[in-house]
Amino acid sequence: MAAASDFGCYNLADLREKARRRLPLGIWEYVERGVEDELGMARNRAGFDAVAFRPRVLRNVEQVDPSTSLLGTRSSYPLAVAPTGAAGLLWYEGDLALAKAAARAGVPFTICSASTMDLEQIAKAGGELWFQLYMWADRSLSEAVIDRAWDHGCSALLVTLDLPVPPNREYLHRNGFGTPFRLNARNAFDVLAHPRWLVGTMGRYMIHGGIPSQANLPDRLRNKVTQSAHPGAHFKQDNLDWDEVARLRERWKGKFVLKGILRADDAEHAVNMGADAIVVSNHGARGLDGSIASIDALPAIVEAAGGKIEILLDSGVRRGSDVVKAVAMGASGVLAGRAALYGLGAGGEDGVVRALELLKAETVRTMCMLGARNIGEVTGALLC
Repeated sequence: MAAASDFGCYNLADLREKARRRLPLGIWEYVERGVEDELGMARNRAGFDAVAFRPRVLRNVEQVDPSTSLLGTRSSYPLAVAPTGAAGLLWYEGDLALAKAAARAGVPFTICSASTMDLEQIAKAGGELWFQLYMWADRSLSEAVIDRAWDHGCSALLVTLDLPVPPNREYLHRNGFGTPFRLNARNAFDVLAHPRWLVGTMGRYMIHGGIPSQANLPDRLRNKVTQSAHPGAHFKQDNLDWDEVARLRERWKGKFVLKGILRADDAEHAVNMGADAIVVSNHGARGLDGSIASIDALPAIVEAAGGKIEILLDSGVRRGSDVVKAVAMGASGVLAGRAALYGLGAGGEDGVVRALELLKAETVRTMCMLGARNIGEVTGALLC
């Protein structure tokens, strides 16, 4: 397949700005913003910015191989696309566009249980697929969907732990784009002022079956994004505990991953209960505003895990140099959520491919500058 257009975008910031201009304010803010006072987003970036390199020279970096293994499968570089529930509102069938782009880029894609497309539809994209789980109030729905995920080729299950209750995203009330989404006096003009999104995304939904709905549920429980959820179809995680997670581990046949760990003692729990990997994450600063930055939490968790399970990291990744920093500090790789959504909002599947191309090119360039010819040579010795 032909390479994606560069869109005149030469870094993620360019794609971000292009997406911001195309999307209505409420959709954009849902992607871009954090919670409450939004201190966590700045903390995530400050954590990466504080990590400095100590490069080697004269290493002959004519040939550099950034490929690696993530959760037992090969990836073209140490990155997977994170689960993102809003993709279908950024672009028509946005979840499928993300999955196709990840397959083209040779990196894993994580299907979100909160998507607006059935996992069976997304799985048609091929490539390496993982599945992310929020627990429904009716636990039988969760059990059914993870069985379907396995049957349709998802090799890993990522159970999100860091949203026991819904987060406090006050701006959604102010901009009129809360859930369920309805046109109102606060958002109608903004929607009409973005005709490319209105026609290209919502218009296509209307032509091809109507407003998107919460997927991965039985027909009787599905609701459009403009409607309130049916009883039993709400996510409910405030009663989730280690015993229930252990039962999920017993049910799931593939790689079992706990996402949203920031403490060394929780990492030890994950090791003891048989997890294959953990994701060090503060949910992109979209959960608890005061959480430690993921990159700052990483060293203690790597030490606590003791090499017994794989460590991934997300939250705040904006450059290939961030990928290299995380790997040098002990992670196998990173998950990128907003970075992929910037590409999606800017240009659909090709926009996501462009975002992933940029991150890969920056990763390789950083490795060259550091004198690291493969991922095995990206170690803590390259950091101050």
